[in-house]
Parts: sequence; structure tokens; C-alpha cells
Amino acid sequence: MMQETQEERKRAVVAAVQLSSVSDVEFDASVTELRQLAKTLGFEVVGSFTQKRANFDQGAYFGTGKRDEIRRFIRNEPEPANPAASADDEAGYAAFLDAAESGADDAAHPEHEGPAEDEHAAVPARAPQRQGRRKSGDDADAADDDSDPGSYRADIVLVDHEISPSQARNLEKAVGVEVMDRTMVILEIFHRHARSRAAKAQVEIVRLGYMAPRLREAAKIAGPQGRQRSGVGGRGAGESKGELDRRKIRDHIAELQEELAALDVERSTQRARRQERMGLARVAFVGYTNAGKSTLVRALTGSDVLVADKLFATLDTTVRALHPESVPRILISDTVGFIKNLPHGLVASFKSTLDEALEASLLAHVVDASDAAFERQLDVTVEVLAEIGAREVPRLLVFNKIDRVGDEALQAAREGDLYARYPGCVVISARREGDVGRLRAAIIAFFQKRLVDAELFLPWSAQQMRGEIFANCEVLDERADSDGATLTVRGEPEMIRRLVDKLA
Repeated sequence: MMQETQEERKRAVVAAVQLSSVSDVEFDASVTELRQLAKTLGFEVVGSFTQKRANFDQGAYFGTGKRDEIRRFIRNEPEPANPAASADDEAGYAAFLDAAESGADDAAHPEHEGPAEDEHAAVPARAPQRQGRRKSGDDADAADDDSDPGSYRADIVLVDHEISPSQARNLEKAVGVEVMDRTMVILEIFHRHARSRAAKAQVEIVRLGYMAPRLREAAKIAGPQGRQRSGVGGRGAGESKGELDRRKIRDHIAELQEELAALDVERSTQRARRQERMGLARVAFVGYTNAGKSTLVRALTGSDVLVADKLFATLDTTVRALHPESVPRILISDTVGFIKNLPHGLVASFKSTLDEALEASLLAHVVDASDAAFERQLDVTVEVLAEIGAREVPRLLVFNKIDRVGDEALQAAREGDLYARYPGCVVISARREGDVGRLRAAIIAFFQKRLVDAELFLPWSAQQMRGEIFANCEVLDERADSDGATLTVRGEPEMIRRLVDKLA
């Protein structure tokens, strides 16, 4: 608990490189999303550094000039008077424009970074300047020995891409504080928010796999000092500390995978029992993180599903019945949200959690209508659903948060545009009871289209099945004679078949 409190007080700098193949709208949306991820971790974002480049610096993501600029901001150092730097910036920007015009993603990156396009947000007042010794050559990228971390403006740099272990290490040396890339930020959020045994095990497997190459990079820094003795009398080369750590990671991953396999069997059994008990009408709410899925599930089921205005508030699948109950009885699943550049390991690890989407009869694809870049959210979700094999599952497109678009005129314009572009969609606000009712009606209508009529003969000796029939079917008529009751029912074809088999 103490550790979380300390991390909540951390101040972060957001840093990102815009490649020539990335539009301004897409880039701004990604940086804004990283800020939201930082907020979810409890960080206070005190500054942003963005730069246009032909591609990433292979050594440390940013070029030397931009790394120095970030370091000066973090350490509250004065800006140097260096006319040559601006000339290098112009050259770097020209390379960016050339790559953008040619459409080449692999254009050679410039020696120095492009022009400063930094946006410092919520920057605190400048602290007293320190007269630290300036270094030259390779030492210029390293942390100053006489600096005082307690007076730094920021404690961590968040990078809006996944970077290599060597890039992270070199960038940390250059700016003097910890560096977390986008993947590590997402993994840390998943690690903190996982509640069930399955979610915790899934996240830990991906985290360990992510950390393994970082340990190899750390071993390069440590050199031969970490070599352990082995053999008779302690002789022999033995294993290095890094090798021991990596072996422990492999063993731990194997244990977690065994645990997940056992949990998968248990969940499959639970799903089979649910289907047997409640029928097959199932809806899985899917979509981008923080699109409002949990809020809608709570409104539709009257349950206490966790609702929070932050990314990845839900990591564990929650299944509830639609309330008030309908015929057929409908189960609603709330699933983990998706995000751009979601680590592939997480998609694979959460496949068992996303099985709710695969086994659903209908996917309610929730999109944040108030987001200017909602098309990007929509595309990301479609891609992940295709990756897990749910491309063919019927889908109901739900545009949520229409109340956040602006005044009534803007809302009406956006709603009309959405209906025109996405026929059959539902445009709502989870805060409006009438809108939630329209969504409920659309879900029920989908399942009622598939209903069939049938007659079931219920002997007097099988009256215990009456409750199951009434719970899963609409009883249209009932006739009784000396042998039992004949019920005319309407229900799901599969449920009708199961009832007939039981009565036979």
C-alpha cells in the first residue's frame, strides 16, 4: 500500500517521436492516450516532449540534442546558447519532410533531432539553479554526479513506443531518471488492476517475458562481477546472476502456465453449467478501454460491476443476467478493453478471458462517440477481435457518451452522421435511462428474431421442469389432460432441442 502511495506522487514526462508515416491527428491521439495511461497509474504529467523524425534513433530513441533538452528540463538547468543546434534541427526536420513526401518509413534518420516542438504541460515553478559540472563526450549523456534528484521536476519519463532494452538504458543514462515505454506502462496497469487468479497469472506471464531481455541488458552492464562459483571446491565458471535470474523466470512462467491450464478447465466447466442452466442467449460487451462498457453493463443488469473513469478499470470478465429478465433469458459479459499497440503477449494471454466474446451469440461493440478519433478505436477493436477469431460473431455497434459531444445541436449532428455512416448502430448515453432502454430493446430484438415456436408435452411426473421451461421460453398456451400438460412455447432453437431431449 505504501508503494502505491509513493508511486501516486510520481511526476512524469511524456515523450514521443512522430514518424513521417504518422498523421498529426493520430499522433496527438496517441500522446493524449499515454497521458491517460499515466493518470491511471497515478502519475502527475508535468511536461511533454514531442519531435518529428524520419525514424527512431537506434541508440536511445531520441537524438542527442533532444535527450539533452529533456535532461535540462528534468533537472531544471538553463538553456544553452548553441546556434549550431538549430541548424541541425532544420536538417533533421528536412529529412522528416523528405521521408513524409516519399512515404518511406525506413528513411535514414538524421544525425540530430528535428525542430523543438515541445509542449510543456503543467510545468511547476523553476527551482533554484544548480551549478553542476558540465560533462563532455560520452559522459554528457550520463547523470551528473553532483545533481540532487530531490529537486528534479520529474521522476520518470514515459515513452509512447515500445523501445529496446538498450534504447531504454541509454535514454535513462541521458536523462538521469527511470524510463518506461508504452508496453511497460500498460503491463504495470494490468498488474495493479488484475483481481482474479487467472488475470494475475496472465499478466505475470507477459511481464516476466518482457523483463527477460531487460535482464540480459542489465547483465551487460554488470559484466563478469555477477559470476557465481560452482563445481568441486567452488571452481569452474558457473552461472552468472543474470543466467540464474533468467532460469528462475522460465521456471516461474512454466508454473503459471500450468496454473492457467487448470483454471481454463475450471472456467470451461462453469460456462457449460451456465449454458445448461440459463440457456444460450449471450451478449459480450467489447470495445476500446474506457468506452463505457462497464457502465452500460451495470445499467442493463442492475449489478455492482466496477465503474471508473480510467483506462483498464476492468480486467476480469463479469457475467450477469439482463434485468429485468427477458425471454429468452440473456446473459451479459463485460470484457477487458482494448487499446492501440496492446502488447501481443497480452492478447494471447487474455484469450481465455476473451473466450466470452468467442462464445457469445452477439457482440455489443461499444465506441466512445465523444472521441474525435473514434474511428481509430473502432479499427483497433475490430483488429483484436479478428486476432482472437471472433470476426464472424454477429455485432451490434453501440456509440456511447453522445452526451459529451457538446450542445444539443452538435449531439444531433453527430448522431445523424453516425446513423448515416453505420446503418443499424445504436447511439446512446449510458447516463440516460431512455437510451439504456433502447439498447436493451435492441439486444432483446436480436435474440427474438431467432426464436421458434414448438409444443412440449410435460407429464405430471415431470412437473419439476416447469420452472426451467418458463425461465427460458415464452409460454404462449397451455392445455392439460389426464396425462399431463401440453405447452406451446417460443424460445431459442437450441434451448427447445435441449428441453425436448430432457422430456424424452
